[in-house]
Amino acid sequence: MTSHRRWTLNTEHTSYTVRLSPQGPWAELEAWGPLGVEHGPSALDRSRRTHFITPADAAPAEYLPHGLRPFTGADLIAARPGEERGVWWDFDGAEEGQGTLRLAFTDEVLGLRTVQCYETVPGTDVILRWTEHTGRAELRLERFDSGAVNIPVTDAARLTYLTGQWSQEFQRTQLDLSRGTFTMGSLQGAPGHAYAPWLAVQDGDAQATYGIALEWPGNWHITAEAEPGGSVRVRAGRVPHEGAILLAPGDTLVTPRLACAFSPDGLDGLSRVWHRYERHLAGDRLHRPRKVLYNSWEATGFDVDAAGQLELAKAAADIGAELFVVDDGWFTGRGDDTGGLGDWQPDPVAFPQGFDGFVDEVRGLGLDFGLWVEPEAVSPGSRLHTEHPDWVYRVAGRPARLIRNQLLLDLGRTDVQDFVIGTLDRLLGTYDISYLKWDMNRPPTERGRPGAGPADRLDLDAEHVHGYLRVLDHLRAAHPHVTVEGCAGGGARVDHTTLARTDVVWPSDNTAPLDRLSIQHGFLHAHAPHVMSSWVTDAPGIFDPRPRSLAFRFVNAMCGVLGIGADLRAWTPEQRVEAARWIARYKDLREVVHHGEARLLGSPADTTCGVQYDAGDRTVVAALGTGRLDGSPLVPGRPDRLRLRALEPAARYRDTATGTTYSGAHLLHYGLPFAWSADHDADLVVLTRQ
Repeated sequence: MTSHRRWTLNTEHTSYTVRLSPQGPWAELEAWGPLGVEHGPSALDRSRRTHFITPADAAPAEYLPHGLRPFTGADLIAARPGEERGVWWDFDGAEEGQGTLRLAFTDEVLGLRTVQCYETVPGTDVILRWTEHTGRAELRLERFDSGAVNIPVTDAARLTYLTGQWSQEFQRTQLDLSRGTFTMGSLQGAPGHAYAPWLAVQDGDAQATYGIALEWPGNWHITAEAEPGGSVRVRAGRVPHEGAILLAPGDTLVTPRLACAFSPDGLDGLSRVWHRYERHLAGDRLHRPRKVLYNSWEATGFDVDAAGQLELAKAAADIGAELFVVDDGWFTGRGDDTGGLGDWQPDPVAFPQGFDGFVDEVRGLGLDFGLWVEPEAVSPGSRLHTEHPDWVYRVAGRPARLIRNQLLLDLGRTDVQDFVIGTLDRLLGTYDISYLKWDMNRPPTERGRPGAGPADRLDLDAEHVHGYLRVLDHLRAAHPHVTVEGCAGGGARVDHTTLARTDVVWPSDNTAPLDRLSIQHGFLHAHAPHVMSSWVTDAPGIFDPRPRSLAFRFVNAMCGVLGIGADLRAWTPEQRVEAARWIARYKDLREVVHHGEARLLGSPADTTCGVQYDAGDRTVVAALGTGRLDGSPLVPGRPDRLRLRALEPAARYRDTATGTTYSGAHLLHYGLPFAWSADHDADLVVLTRQ
């Protein structure tokens, strides 16, 4: 008998134990939590609760196919074309390595071998999961999730997820799920603005918090099911555009990785688990300073010319910026959003002395130079589209729909990938460019590839993803000095595969102060400060129009990677002096912000909220006043307070600006005081441990 077999994977602070079920041929979760949690009866054992359902339907199974699990949600649905769906497999062995586990299951009748894969990530509390499917005969796969995550609950499961729309991404949203099914995802060829591929689950308001993140920049879903018997099972995976894929004999389908994390310290503790994981993904590039950039888009829009850009570059250099990025509008035919995409040549009218001379002038100011591109897009009137109309997604005999006056290149085609790689190589090889902002403003609609064979034998979504990743991997290898920013109309393509290949991402096109605070609060639950590009602009509020100071905008933007996007030509001398002071402070503190442990203090719904960063003997607190600025809601004269966390109670902490010394106990119990007013709605406090 093999049903007694069990395996435990240990991370830095957690353990994850899987066993072969005594009820049938499947693996199931026995324990997941702090180190040692596996010693004791399993809290997930549902072996006796099988009335009117099968044992597999009640099991906390790691992965089960339709056939064995017919009623409560299968993770794999497979069949030979034209035959009944269903897989009935047997266990076929385990392979254990250092921090790895592979469990194999085979269905000899169907000719399918599925391997469930696990891998711990060194220095983190993240376990990666995925599956590998190999067919002996041709198989049709309708569903092929990456894995299922089982979480015991005593009552309703508290789901926390990130929702939104364009200009309002990463809104922290919560739902208590007692019974039924919750699902979210995207069919837009990218994670999308509406939902992030990230979910946290708690047993009500318990501190023990489980998290998953799907590593896939294409179509996806995450589905949580509150099942009979008192547990929640979360399935996640990619969704093929065609509805199913055909697996050729001998081929292996590898699903996207599903990152699984646990923290005993609530949502805030879980956020630090994800932050550490993303620092791991950055590798050696983590230690490259994220330079203070100036981006000209909000100052000039499409009205780009050498003289105007140089005027902005000089103003940016004067206040301490380190990098100047020319956004959309620099190339031929790009007077507005109706043309030019695909013809990536600098506009000779806008740069009469040559683009290389313009770049040299910018760099002569002591600034690095960056450029905006949208490599997947093409304008219908461009030379590229005229020469290669077959390179765009289209359905034969159907009209081509325009979104943002553009079409989308089929990046799943090797020739299109080669064109994009060649274009980027030419730009980066011809001009002294050290920063590239990759944008994507157009989801696929008429997603077809006429002439490529039967549509049901294509896997266009996966092919586009693989092409996108191939180009990013090429950029990393061929141009390692270039910093890459990921953007998709704001935050529509933020996932770990993108973060592993870029240096920063753009969370939202909305840079208004209080709107952006809400966006960043949600973003930092799932992603690290060193990847969060944030600008100081003049943008008024869209959803929360209450005005805030220039200091508020700077402190908020300094919570991640600082950038400036305002029209500096319209700023007063006093504003420029203030900006220079903030930028100088940021340069002194960015190592703490980007490499320290971040703690979210309160939320934008509170009158005071902030972020605390700890590294060595320094604690940086970015504090923001979100309420009325006339002494309310507290008694006039009594400051609001922000309680800090994770300090040593007996230690002393000195405010470097005021000289005030606090005990750790005071800061933990009472907090830092802030007396907000119309002239003072944000502060950046630096504490040094004495």
